[in-house]
Formats: sequence, structure tokens, C-alpha cells
Amino acid sequence: MTKPAKNTICLWYDGDAEEAARFYAETFPNSSVDAVHIAPGDYPSGKKGDVLTVEFTVMGIPCLGLNGGPEVKHNWAFSFQVATVDQDETDRYWNAIVCNGGEENVCGWCQDKWGVSWQITPIALTKAITDTDTAAAKRAFDAMMQMKKIDIAAIEAAFKESIDD
Repeated sequence: MTKPAKNTICLWYDGDAEEAARFYAETFPNSSVDAVHIAPGDYPSGKKGDVLTVEFTVMGIPCLGLNGGPEVKHNWAFSFQVATVDQDETDRYWNAIVCNGGEENVCGWCQDKWGVSWQITPIALTKAITDTDTAAAKRAFDAMMQMKKIDIAAIEAAFKESIDD
């Protein structure tokens, strides 16, 4: 084992941590499955020889998937936020998550089929809603509040709208 990261995100799965890690590695850049660890003995949600943990990296962030069983579910209190550069990248990540058993939510949020939350957030959105022109920022924010997947062109149009319109 190499020297572990000082801080690692641990995500709880119900027996499918390896499947999730492989999906993330195939979907996102700078992602990989780094190690699969087999249980040396029986444990509450599995048997000796089952996959117990999976070390993986998601966009450079070290993670550990723990096959802990069905008792603990993911929730919105934790999410990966992915900054996207354009609509194609936004669509690619959104569709990868939603079209593979995930589900859409509002304002750029979605959940993968394992219940992990993702914010697919175009950089253009972040710039628009944090702009010093508070009226323009509010228009972009209000547009975002009506969306599921973020539509960059619609955000930019709302941001640029004249106050007289």
C-alpha cells in the first residue's frame, strides 16, 4: 500500500462500490480505480472474499468506497461539484449520470444510480450569479432556479437582458 492521502472521502455503498468506482473512472477525467480490497473475514453486510473497500480517485479527489450494506443512504448533504467549461461538457456529464440509472433534480443537481449527488455547474453560471451587477446576477439566478440541467445559453441570455425588457 502506498502512503494514503491525509484526507479521503469515504462513500458508503450497498455492495456495489467497485461498480460505482469503475463508472466514475470511465466518466470523469483524472479518475481511476486504484485498489480493490477483499474482506479477510465475514462482516455485517458481507462475507469473507467479498469486496470490502475500493480506493478510487474522482477528478483528482481520493475516495474510498465502503460496501457497508443497505442501512446507510447517501443524501444531499454531500455532493461532487463539477465545473464545466461549455454546454457539451455539461451535457456529457449530466447525461452520463442521469442516463445510467440516475435522476435529475433542480439547479444543476442530479444523483447517480447509487444515490451520490452531483452538481454539474457550468463556469458561466457561477460567473453570472456572482457578478457585481446584482440585477444581472439575479436574472441569471432566477433563470437557473427554473432549470434542471443548466442551459448556458439561457443563463447568458437572462444575464444580458435589458432592465427595460
